Amino acid sequence: MSRSWLSASNLNRSYDHGPNRVHAVRDLNLHIARGEFLSIVGASGSGKSTLLNLLAGLDTPSSGTIEVDGVMLGELEPRELARYRARLVGMVFQSFHLISHQTALQNVELALYFSDVGPTERRERALETLDRLGLSDRVDHRPAALSGGEQQRVAVARALVKEPEVLFADEPTGNLDRKNSEQIARILMESHARGLTIVLVTHDSEFAAKCSDRTVTMDYGRLVSENDSPRVRHDTA
Repeated sequence: MSRSWLSASNLNRSYDHGPNRVHAVRDLNLHIARGEFLSIVGASGSGKSTLLNLLAGLDTPSSGTIEVDGVMLGELEPRELARYRARLVGMVFQSFHLISHQTALQNVELALYFSDVGPTERRERALETLDRLGLSDRVDHRPAALSGGEQQRVAVARALVKEPEVLFADEPTGNLDRKNSEQIARILMESHARGLTIVLVTHDSEFAAKCSDRTVTMDYGRLVSENDSPRVRHDTA
């Protein structure tokens, strides 16, 4: 892998939960190369999703820094941070977050409304992305008419249509059966093969090992271990 492209240094995130102070991320240091597929694993409550939200610019650290391609996220004005999220970041969540009254095509097109992309190109790119994910016959269906696996593929298409620099995926297979989970894994691996940087949060260590170049494990807000995937060890042996 090349030099670090996205890095977190001495990162902390604490918040109040009722009478208690929760330390979700503690003194964390992490370096991610451009084009890497990194998986973050750990038990529920270990801080995985909090870390992902910090890296994506959806949350603000209590202390520490996040640097992306030489830019400190903490130094960006709100409008610049919004531009980082809109143009460089693709997000996929466990809950699909699709707009119920819009079709699959409209849900994917929505990701391009805040970019300098005209209506015709928006539609063409959305149709192309949905077709690549095997959804060309579902473009006019609303979420209620789609299966769970199809809804998640629409959510992935919405993230990919922007052609982001990095894709953050938070438990993207958590609500899916094995067959649909394998389909999402294939889509992520194909996107990675095209050069996309991916940061995946999952509780499924088998899924992480299958997809990623490297896996880090979190516990109580800290990174406690790091391993190359079996696939990478095999390829470099």
